[in-house]
Amino acid sequence: MKKTPTDFEILSKIYDDYFDEYQAYERNKEARSAYNYVPIDIKKLAMKLGTDENILFGRLYYHLEKRFGYTNADNTNVHFFAKKVGKDMHCIHFPYLASVLASMKSENRKYMVATSLSGIAIIISIVALLL
Repeated sequence: MKKTPTDFEILSKIYDDYFDEYQAYERNKEARSAYNYVPIDIKKLAMKLGTDENILFGRLYYHLEKRFGYTNADNTNVHFFAKKVGKDMHCIHFPYLASVLASMKSENRKYMVATSLSGIAIIISIVALLL
């Protein structure tokens, strides 16, 4: 059975695999259609994540796009994941992805600290009861 990667795992993998491609736009403006949107290979990512490509596409398009995409006051859309940008297919808004990923890392760090402190408190309580 194929695993279901977390949003964090998906976004981390995209960031790691496509960071160099994002920066390559400065050297070659014709590498892709837009500066902020980097085309990703869904099939290749799905294989690396050990999941089905249709599930990965659905997570990006139906879940993460709905969660993070938004409309500006002037009615322009900012897509987190777009099916097509210019001539490029399956594009991720890379700077926005970096921001979302940083936020997820921060939240995870807070959770781990709180959980660790709770675990330590429980151990101290058990030791105190035994003494």
